[in-house]
Amino acid sequence: MLIEEGFKDIIQLIKQSRTNAFRVVNAEMINLYWNIGEYVSKKLAKAEWGESVVIELAKYIKEKEPEIKGFSDKNIWRMKKFYELYKDYPKLSTVLREISWSHNLAIISRCKTAEEREFYLKISKQENYSFRELDRQISASLFERTMLGNALLSNAIKESTSELTNTFKDSYVFEFLNLPDLHNENELQKGLIKQIKKFILELGKDFLFVEEEYKLQVGQSDFYIDLLFYHRGLQCLVAFELKADKFKPEHLGQLNFYLEALDRNAKKANEKPSIGVLLCKDKDNEVVEYALSRSLSPTMVAEFRTQLPDKKLLQEKLHELFEENVIEN
Repeated sequence: MLIEEGFKDIIQLIKQSRTNAFRVVNAEMINLYWNIGEYVSKKLAKAEWGESVVIELAKYIKEKEPEIKGFSDKNIWRMKKFYELYKDYPKLSTVLREISWSHNLAIISRCKTAEEREFYLKISKQENYSFRELDRQISASLFERTMLGNALLSNAIKESTSELTNTFKDSYVFEFLNLPDLHNENELQKGLIKQIKKFILELGKDFLFVEEEYKLQVGQSDFYIDLLFYHRGLQCLVAFELKADKFKPEHLGQLNFYLEALDRNAKKANEKPSIGVLLCKDKDNEVVEYALSRSLSPTMVAEFRTQLPDKKLLQEKLHELFEENVIEN
């Protein structure tokens, strides 16, 4: 048994070494693409080269070094764009080299603003997204939903911890559940548990699943939280309550009660106050604002969607919110 444990340690060393080697190779490859992009960009900017020269360059590489792949004229133009997009953002230099070229290309081709590109660069590294996961998050408008979530957090939840940025979203997308339009809370809950890996991808990988129908005993009565998680970064319990209908102010009373019970009976001394998230099928933001304005508990209200959201609509919503904040300030 002890010998087998030693064998496992050796396998882990091999895997770690391979990972480290990949990182080094990837960083060097990104450096190469950056340098080529810089060279081509400067030649074109000084009118030393015309656009046709890039086609000639690609042909030259293919003829002289046929075993070297990935340097078509299309890819060389991508390298130029890569350099020009990030040359004025030196703080992003490290993270650019810590994700793959495929990840970088997806962000370059699908993100429209510098803020959006920076967001996906950092979260790809932080969450260690595969290419498929990154593609799904861009399609699901993660940037817009997270920015709206940051802006709409209640004062009580902001005061509970100073590390909430990019943790919660204004809405959550569960297109992977394939639920019918008419579904109840039990179907939603069971679907999320069945697809827990994809659910945690949507929440963020710092969320650790604790239990469904988490039992709380208060006095002689038993109560059950739909889904209980622990967040490693925030170091607190996070209770999710599911509502398959539109948000109602009275929903918060139940959630606040659960948070009080968690903090008294489940929270450990080194942990921060528990946070509650009410997931509703629909919500009126003005009603939510009124309901949360006097709430002393760290709670938030978010929508859930069973289909990918309209990205343009979310962008307009985010733009309107920023305009309102500018006017107020």
